[in-house]
Order: sequence, then C-alpha cells, then structure tokens
Amino acid sequence: MFAKSHCFMKKEVVVLLLLVLLTTTGMVRAEEEKELGITLDITYASKYMSKGGRFFGSKSAIYETLDFDLYQTGFGLTVHNRRANSSGYENKERNNYGIYYKNSFFDDESYKTNYKVTWEYHHYVDEPRTKSNKNEWNFDFSWPEILPAGLVPQYTTWYEYPGGSGYDNRDITGWSHRFGLNYPLAMPELTDQVFNLCAYVWYRDGVGGATKDHDWSHATFGISTQYKISENLSFVPAIYYQSSWEDTVNTRDEVYCKLSMKYKF
Repeated sequence: MFAKSHCFMKKEVVVLLLLVLLTTTGMVRAEEEKELGITLDITYASKYMSKGGRFFGSKSAIYETLDFDLYQTGFGLTVHNRRANSSGYENKERNNYGIYYKNSFFDDESYKTNYKVTWEYHHYVDEPRTKSNKNEWNFDFSWPEILPAGLVPQYTTWYEYPGGSGYDNRDITGWSHRFGLNYPLAMPELTDQVFNLCAYVWYRDGVGGATKDHDWSHATFGISTQYKISENLSFVPAIYYQSSWEDTVNTRDEVYCKLSMKYKF
C-alpha cells in the first residue's frame, strides 16, 4: 500500500522509538480495559492541495492513512502515504510518520477547548534523505461550545523545518496559520444527512522559504458529509473552493474534491 521507503538515519529511528515508548508508558492498565483503535483511510483527491499550493500540479492523487488510537489515552500513531496518479511526480511522493496527543480542557465551561498536538517526519522516498526530508509540528485548537447555533471556531498552526542539520532544504523553516469556522448543517425535513460546512483563511509566515511571501495567502470553503455503509465502513465525499490571494503560493483559484473510504478495525 505504502510507497517504498529508504532507511531513516539511526538518530531519527531512535527519536521515533523513544516517542512511541513515551506514549505507551502507563498504558498497561488502559490496554486491559480498552481496545486499540485502528482506522484505514484511503482518499482520492482531484488535486492534492498543500497549504494553498498544488503539490502535484493539476493531477489527482491518492493518499492512504493508518491511524492507531492507543487505547483511548489521547495518544496515537499515524502512517501516511501521498502519491500522484500520473507519472513525473515520483520525487514528490512521500511517507509521513507521526505521533499525536489530543485532549481538552475547561470541559465544564462555554470556552471548552479541544486540542491536538502532532509531530510528523516527512520522508520523500525517491529523493536523497538530505534533500527534502523534513519535520512538521501541528497544533490544532477548536471551541465547540463558545458560539451559538453549532458554529465551531478553529485555529491550526504548522511549523516546518529540515529533517536534519546541513540538509539542502534548510530554507523551508517557517510557520503557517489557519483560522476557520465549522458548521454542521442538518436539514431533517429533507434528509437525515448532516453536511459539514467549513470556511478557512490562511496566513503564510515563512514556511516554504524566501520564495513565499509572508502574507494572507488564500481562503478555502468546503462541504462534506459521511455515509455509513456498515458498522465499520464509511464513505466521505467533500468538495472545496479555494480563493487564492498570494501569487507566490498559488496564482489561480482552485476547485477540487476528495472521496474517502474509512474502515475501522
């Protein structure tokens, strides 16, 4: 399923193993009481958009994800693969290996805050390790109770930097910020489906290097829903429109769709 992988540097393997060991500390009791959750997600994207840019040009892509929920402790592990459906993009295909923790605080207040912190290592499988491999931190926050009518504000920030010292991509270091609103639209008089609406604006703050301006880069608007095929299998279609503002990120507006199959083991 996943693209072929070159070997990590020994220190990268050690770091990943240490993180896994840290997440499993104290889980023996949890393992006895709760099950390991595993979700496989296979997604077709008519365009693979990455922080406003077209990662594989105008070509479609497939990406597969395995998510391991570690016994409902909040910790989890992920393995992702990204590949184009057309030739000529082999050097951009990558595997991502990640670890995350999610939880909430102020649970009894109107300003209840959900958060998720993720670290990922991005491994470009057909490139020399020192050319494109990188690290990414993701900090995601949402406030499900703070606004009326089901509106949920969200803030996400990403920080990227090279996979090691002396790497060729040392100028990529920087931040990207996304501010958004999500809304579950229910129309019980017409259908039992709930349609999830989203609207986001992005600020690029150095990520991608000197060729990308520090500016408001784009806005994204989308709608998605979920069809439950069986107890463990779901189909999630989505469509998005991107209004592009910063030419150093993208010179054109975009319309694209995603079709996902999710299976929970």
